Amino acid sequence: MCELFGVSADKKIPVNDYLDIFFGHSVEHHNGWGLALLDDGQISVEKEPVRAVDSMYLKNRLTGKITTSRCMAHIRKATVGDVSFSNTHPFVQSDNSGRKWVFVHNGTVFESKETNRYIFVQEGTTDSERVLLYIIERINQAAIEGLDDEKKIRVIEDVVLRLTPGNKLNFLLYDGDYMYVHKNEPGTLYRTVSHGTAVFSTHPLDDQFWEEVPQNRLLVYRDGELIHEAQPHVNTYYHNEEKMRLQYLDHAML
Repeated sequence: MCELFGVSADKKIPVNDYLDIFFGHSVEHHNGWGLALLDDGQISVEKEPVRAVDSMYLKNRLTGKITTSRCMAHIRKATVGDVSFSNTHPFVQSDNSGRKWVFVHNGTVFESKETNRYIFVQEGTTDSERVLLYIIERINQAAIEGLDDEKKIRVIEDVVLRLTPGNKLNFLLYDGDYMYVHKNEPGTLYRTVSHGTAVFSTHPLDDQFWEEVPQNRLLVYRDGELIHEAQPHVNTYYHNEEKMRLQYLDHAML
């Protein structure tokens, strides 16, 4: 599976130490790396379909100081989709209002009538990109009758409820204002929070206090502050080796 990293803070903080450790995990997650910096109303995405520890570009990038108040990073171990630039996270899509959404995913959507219809229109071939396309469609539908922040959060909550049965849906999602955080497999996403800064990672990255992200509930952050915590759902995901094997075989035959 993949690994996720994210920051939501009320000020810019240095993240090189976090990123050095995080991207070092790519020894076992060798199908691509990506980094999205989301400061000052701008979105900058850098990614390659290569193992992060082998990337000279990334090595050189990390020699310079990186400070950010909002960012996401991803290292990929492919379960759905080939190794290519178009299948490398983060994914970015615009809704009908022009708002850009940024998405990184750790998990697998094995079967979903909600997302399968995007197979023939997506740029790449991943289930993750299809999840984002589904989110965008739901946001566009909701916006027809007006879309405030509360309604927007309810839409994302409903997406989680519809896609989590039988599927692993650990993700970070950013909409230009809020960072949405979700996990539904135990022991697969952690956070450390202090002084207006919330940092998220699939595994703890230093000796500070890290706690598990609450299970089976959508969290919404703005500038390092938790502003919304949804009611928990019951769709816990447990790893199934046989199910994963069949998924690999299905895509190997495509």
